[in-house]
Amino acid sequence: MSAIEAGEIIAPPRTFNPWVVAPVVAMAAFMEVLDTTIVNVSLPHIAGNMSTSIDQSTWVLTSYLVANAIVLPLNGFMAALLGRKRYFLLCMTVFTASSLMCGMAPTFGTLLMFRVLQGLGGGGLQPGAQAILRDIFPLKKIGTAMAVYGIVVVVAPVLGPVLGGWITDSFSWRWCFLINVPIGIVSVFLLSILLNEPHDQRRIKLRETGFDYMGLSLLVIGLGALQIMLDRGEDADWFASPFIRVLAAIAVLALISAFIWEWYQEHPIVNLRMLEERNFGLATAGMFLFGGILYSSTTLLPLMVQTLMGYDARLAGLVLAPGGAVVFLLMPLVGFLVPRVQTRWLICIGVSGNVVALMLMAGLNLQADFMSLAICRAVQGIGLAFLFVPFNTAAFGFIPKRNLSDASGIINLARNVGGSIGISCAVAFVKSSSQVHQTYLVANVNPMNRAYQTGIAGLKIALMHAGISASSALHKAQAIMYNSLRQHAGMMAYVTAFEYLAALFLLVIPVALLLRTPRFHDEPLPVD
Repeated sequence: MSAIEAGEIIAPPRTFNPWVVAPVVAMAAFMEVLDTTIVNVSLPHIAGNMSTSIDQSTWVLTSYLVANAIVLPLNGFMAALLGRKRYFLLCMTVFTASSLMCGMAPTFGTLLMFRVLQGLGGGGLQPGAQAILRDIFPLKKIGTAMAVYGIVVVVAPVLGPVLGGWITDSFSWRWCFLINVPIGIVSVFLLSILLNEPHDQRRIKLRETGFDYMGLSLLVIGLGALQIMLDRGEDADWFASPFIRVLAAIAVLALISAFIWEWYQEHPIVNLRMLEERNFGLATAGMFLFGGILYSSTTLLPLMVQTLMGYDARLAGLVLAPGGAVVFLLMPLVGFLVPRVQTRWLICIGVSGNVVALMLMAGLNLQADFMSLAICRAVQGIGLAFLFVPFNTAAFGFIPKRNLSDASGIINLARNVGGSIGISCAVAFVKSSSQVHQTYLVANVNPMNRAYQTGIAGLKIALMHAGISASSALHKAQAIMYNSLRQHAGMMAYVTAFEYLAALFLLVIPVALLLRTPRFHDEPLPVD
């Protein structure tokens, strides 16, 4: 039974060709997802312009992600309260207006304030777009709907750093926000014309059901604390920091309490009991794993080439570009295959592609060229295309249309939280593993080691031939040797991380094998 039942029936909507509506809806969601990464490479410029530190400037990212995480699970409630169309237009309007304010912010404090507002507005766009795309396409074309959404979710985060770096270098960091304004205005205008409220949409009246203040409070506190902990943990040395320990305790207590409260609440603000539906529950768990491994590997590869191979932000972003291009090209094919091939086998193909890609990354070394890196990402792009669409198809294939907003909010939250946890754990692992490898390697760097003596002597002679004095040449040779050791230790850490991620990806296979394949027809699904 749904958490909040509706008594209101809306008149049947006008019919529009889905391919007229889909690009506009997808573009709205694309801009929101793009904003999660577009300012990543602009933080030093923001810090300099706003007279703040690099460490403080990261709150531009944290504030947006926290606000985003809080709004995601509320999508079903807000859509039922305001109507899906009105809520989506409200989110797009708030997102566009706050983007303008971010681009014009005179101080760092006002920038953070408007960034929070932008995150609150943008939080409803991802699940809203997914629900709308699922609604406007018939059930037999659910794979097509999820392919359109998959392009948005997978390509936008890859394009963000590349576009953000180009905009910042060519114009100003402010245009990373201002670019949203004309697109947002056009999107609001077109969506107000093209979108219609679904006639079978779940609707609520607060005077009849009441408002779940306790559930909302627990979710806001729990998700906010969790997101801040994950985003700031690495800089604060994780649990060595009292601040992080307090955030972790708050997040655990609040989220466990929220889950228990929402599960047994008669009219919850988040309908967690939808997880009882086998496919949706399994697909949500799969998307949590998928998000963690996808975002962590997408973070580690550019981080590796920047810290160890001397790539700048633009080149590091271009390393990821082939993966996005492959996803863009393959998504329509996967959407075509979904009604014809069991989703579990498509997911297994996707897992295999990702495992192969991660093992290729684990085989990289410090001499790897751009083409080798691009091939790794292209292979991973094949795997991603065969994962995202089938998982979402399996998740929504047995969900009644009236519950689509609830379902899209929950599954998007699972992917985003999984991604945040994956990134934090992966970066922390690489840092600690690098220190371990460096400790082992340093044991061999001593004057009693013949290979070390030979290497230092060779470097010293080469430096002296370049005109450097004998004493300075010795110090420089030792510095070069230590830097080489540090790079090799870092590379070993990244290799180990990629190997572990490949092994973790295999956990997705048991989840996939338990999924049922949706029956693709145009008959309505049962309401309950």
